Amino acid sequence: MSEADPAIVSGKVENWHLGPIFDIDAHIDPPKDMWAEYLPAHLKDRAPQIVSEADGDYVVFEGNKRPFLMINNQAGRKGKDFKMVGRVSDVRPIWDPQIRLQDMDADGMDYALMFGGGPLGTMDNELYLASYDAYNRWVMDFSKNAPDRLFPVGYVTMRDVDETVEQVKNLARMGFKAINMPAFPQNPDAWKTDSGVKALKDGQVSALTGDRGGALQYMDPEFDKLWATVVDTDMALTFHLGARVPRFGQKEYFLADMPMSKLAMAEPIGIFIFNCIFDRFPDLRMCSVESGVGWMAWLAEYMDRTWEKQRYWTESKLKNPPSYYMDKNVWGSFINDRSGILMRNEPGGKNIMWSSDYPHSETTFPNSHQVILRDCEGVPEGDIRDIICNNAKKFLKVE
Repeated sequence: MSEADPAIVSGKVENWHLGPIFDIDAHIDPPKDMWAEYLPAHLKDRAPQIVSEADGDYVVFEGNKRPFLMINNQAGRKGKDFKMVGRVSDVRPIWDPQIRLQDMDADGMDYALMFGGGPLGTMDNELYLASYDAYNRWVMDFSKNAPDRLFPVGYVTMRDVDETVEQVKNLARMGFKAINMPAFPQNPDAWKTDSGVKALKDGQVSALTGDRGGALQYMDPEFDKLWATVVDTDMALTFHLGARVPRFGQKEYFLADMPMSKLAMAEPIGIFIFNCIFDRFPDLRMCSVESGVGWMAWLAEYMDRTWEKQRYWTESKLKNPPSYYMDKNVWGSFINDRSGILMRNEPGGKNIMWSSDYPHSETTFPNSHQVILRDCEGVPEGDIRDIICNNAKKFLKVE
């Protein structure tokens, strides 16, 4: 048994009685040779390469050599055995469809929405844009191994509204049900961001964060053509954290950064609500992914009270209290969040969805059944079924 293939002991509960589980936030990083296969022919020789040395594997790309990071793939390891860097052979090959589906079965997962692995962290515009397309085509091909169980998320740039509109239309034609956007729009040079993380290249960070202080802002009227396209194509819109990025690999910052990365997602939600985007596009569905949900009911109440007092001098044109939009247009996903589950009937806390975060370091795999039962103790079965499956199907509009 190799280190990359640990003995997975299923934690499934016998006689599971709560119905199917839709893992609304699972992850899929492509194999490193994917880029050379899916990039355009004239760019293939610029794809990242894996180089093995005595002390571990390294990713070589555009003249830079970085250690192979393992933080995003700890499937099968216990916390005391986590490794931050190592070799490709040290991680579970989750990009193998057979392994992926076996792990879902071992963990009792019926469906999975998959986030992942692009773009490349290049500062070359052509290669940067091509890497989005390469990843989207690869993940859709991967999902075709079990299209009734695997649902891929498409990734789009957010540096030019017209460019993004065309990307959304193309992803809809390919069969995607959801798209992921950065928490804030990107700069025209999309790899530039004010959210740098030493362990990651800025182009990769920018795909999740954008640039909070950039010239483009989601409140700008020109974005209405994008929101109209998202609604017309019936896409679900996701923001996968990104308002603040933990400093991965820097142990002196990481633990304190993690909770702030969740709570910071209140800002993009507030931008959408207070700038009346949901008033103009009432069918728009957005989700703050992996951010936890216990704070969402608090956020709804706080925004309501703030809006009641401050709406006049700010000349707010909002038609309804903010909690109205939280309940109608905003979803949230969590991994472990007993507080959020207990707040499920409060304004702002209703559209919550469970996830395993497989195979990241926070994952509940392979004990997801036990975690769900623990965190949902005392909750009516109907509510649990909504949290672990029905709400996800409603968000994605799948049967």
